[in-house]
Amino acid sequence: MPAAVATWAAAGVLTGTRGNAAWACAGAWSVAAVVTVLLLVARRGERGGASERRGTAARRVRERRGGRCRQRLARAGRGALPAVGLVAAAVALVCTSLFALGQLRHPGALEAPGPRGGQGEFVVTGTPKRAPTSSFGFAADSGEQAPAAPGTLSGSAAIGAAAPRTPPEIRVMIEAELVTFDTAGRRSSARAPTLVFATVEDADSLGIGSRFRAQGSLTSLAPGDSREFLFFARGSPDPIAEPPWYLGWADGLRSSFRQSAAGLPGDGAQLLAGLAIGDDSGVSASLRDAMTVSGLTHLTAVSGANCAIVVMGVMQLGGVVGLGRRSRILVSLGVLVLFVVLVTPEPSVLRAANMAAIVLVASALGRPASGIGPLCLSVIVLLALDPWLARSAGFALSVLATGGLLLLTRPLAALGARILPPALATALAVPVAAQLACQPVLFLLAPQITPYTLPANVLAEPAAALVSVFGLLVCLIAAAAPGLASVAAWLPWVPSAWIGAVARFFAGAPFAAVDVPDGVVAAAIAVLLVLLIAVALATARAHPRLALTAGGASALGLLVTAGLLAGGSIARGGAIPPDWQVAACDIGQGDAVLVHSRGEVALVDVGPQPEPLSACLTRLRIERIDLLVLTHYDRDHVGGLDAVLGRVDRALVGPPDGAADRRLVERLRSAGALVADGRRGLSGTLGDYRWDVLWPRTGATLTGNPASVTVLFSGAMRLLFLGDLGEQAQDAVLAANTIGQVDVVKVAHHGSADQSERLYQRIRAVIGLISVGADNRYGHPTERLLGMLGRAGTRAFRTDQEGLIVLSGAALAMSVWTERAKPP
Repeated sequence: MPAAVATWAAAGVLTGTRGNAAWACAGAWSVAAVVTVLLLVARRGERGGASERRGTAARRVRERRGGRCRQRLARAGRGALPAVGLVAAAVALVCTSLFALGQLRHPGALEAPGPRGGQGEFVVTGTPKRAPTSSFGFAADSGEQAPAAPGTLSGSAAIGAAAPRTPPEIRVMIEAELVTFDTAGRRSSARAPTLVFATVEDADSLGIGSRFRAQGSLTSLAPGDSREFLFFARGSPDPIAEPPWYLGWADGLRSSFRQSAAGLPGDGAQLLAGLAIGDDSGVSASLRDAMTVSGLTHLTAVSGANCAIVVMGVMQLGGVVGLGRRSRILVSLGVLVLFVVLVTPEPSVLRAANMAAIVLVASALGRPASGIGPLCLSVIVLLALDPWLARSAGFALSVLATGGLLLLTRPLAALGARILPPALATALAVPVAAQLACQPVLFLLAPQITPYTLPANVLAEPAAALVSVFGLLVCLIAAAAPGLASVAAWLPWVPSAWIGAVARFFAGAPFAAVDVPDGVVAAAIAVLLVLLIAVALATARAHPRLALTAGGASALGLLVTAGLLAGGSIARGGAIPPDWQVAACDIGQGDAVLVHSRGEVALVDVGPQPEPLSACLTRLRIERIDLLVLTHYDRDHVGGLDAVLGRVDRALVGPPDGAADRRLVERLRSAGALVADGRRGLSGTLGDYRWDVLWPRTGATLTGNPASVTVLFSGAMRLLFLGDLGEQAQDAVLAANTIGQVDVVKVAHHGSADQSERLYQRIRAVIGLISVGADNRYGHPTERLLGMLGRAGTRAFRTDQEGLIVLSGAALAMSVWTERAKPP
């Protein structure tokens, strides 16, 4: 264990920097060499005791003096010195690997402060996934807009109902390895993990192991990331080689499985591919959120437990057919390799497969193969092969969960058996042990407590094992009889749907996710509590008083922490005015503002990511969106669309700029929304409010920021939403409309300097909402904008400083509630 912990710490520190691996490597090998010499001297000292009793008196005196030194070394050699040598050697091994691989992962020739254009050649290393909905700067496509269909929306044309068809394209993210990069007439060779953004007609055409070439821009990432570069391809990649035979079979099997499961419905279908073949690209944002809140994230894809199930199944089957022990071990190792290739080598799968291989080999050699030893050895081996795993959250959670199961399950089960049936005590001890070990890391990833994790795992884990077994059977059937596989796919679908139902149920329960104010502090407290619990369990028999003290301290700490968090959550939720009319969600650098009247809700933009928007909607208890306005297609305004897909009745959208924007609109329409162009003259109602679109003009050819859909809501308050309009566009809006004074303005473009003072002076808003990310790199909101608001008598409220901002009341008596106190 000391060697595993030391190598993990060394790899974690050194992968976060560049240029220090050589010095660390030299230092670690030097320490290992010195310790080895000392061990040899100590060994020799043990042999010198007998000769010391022989010889002349003078020689005995000299040998006695040297003998004492050797005896001290001998005692050290029998004590901590071998452990120190093992730690130094393991650290040196990982440092050597990091030094050698670092030159290939990030060649100096590719180091640049900004994006670099050129042509790259890549090898696909992961299943392509749909990229977040956003505009990537495609050239605009021309085409007539169809006339509007009759309905509640008036004054504009519906988008694309009769537009010319363009070839179906998908914007995908591809995990790949950069092999060569040509720029400015110079070629650089590498083996650099890279995330490629590209447009493809068929995502299945890029199988794992295939090679492709693409033109685009290469951007270097900060040290310590699991990837070295981002590559934004222009156009479609050019395939240049099929996967090698030893990987191609798995691509075919995965494709056959997806086709067999294509007709299955609901959450079960979304989870099935992930649990069976490791492809979680079909899991929707809402289901992923439900799995996270219910503590079932590890069941969205193949995990380490699947490797154990496969090995156990092969060993049992081999015993049934009469294979010998060593033969069964050899077959298990072969099947394990095939399984890892099939489900793709994710960190948790690699850890489990490596540990299983160590256990199998040790068993074949007649060596001890249980306990924490194989886990620690697997950590050292994997970090030596890929030191960057030290910073992988999936790897950390897999190792910690396994360690928790090995160290805590038995004492927890024994403790629970005092008051529960042994079988039930063991069933509860397994998820409790894993959760305790993983909780510090979970706090760092998502600062929240999920109180229903235990019952959710108890109910869902048995179903996950069934999905794994039946899913592999469907894979095998699909290779031989695709028609039969489509029928057999219902077998794993049933337990998969059960897991989805469990996740949805607990995610919708009261206090399903309790926010933690500071993830780092929560992680530190969790480490302390886990240590106290471990001490209490370990000393229960030998030192009952110490165990009682440690257990009491941990229980008290848990109660106090839970009380503070629950009280804070209740206070935060109850403090939001129930009659709120405007809410600016704190979703980072982007826009997501809600208008609420008589049970109806409008949402203007959806922010950059679905997760923070989902959290805001949950907090405000919003289930349906009656009117969605997508002002334009920049990522910070449409990236969170998945959070509301299927929940929108009507939508107003800005003019699309290319195929990617039109596909986004089509996704919205396919999810059941009535979609229309947001053009000047369009109007409607929302509860007691009337809304009017002020911009852009009908027939205008503007796109992007200057064409942001600008909406005025009139009712108890007058609310103006400016999207990302710049100064010239704001002046044009002012010239084209008689706006008059408003009560609230959603400040344009997160408070950039490109603003029209004439507009802000004319509308004289009482409150200016600035939706902006904390410490953003753009310097928003700018001093110029804040000065404009001050001179216009508009008080600024900012999501980066005040969090969620909620307005209630009416024009003559508005109330402002903020999540955090406004700083001086």
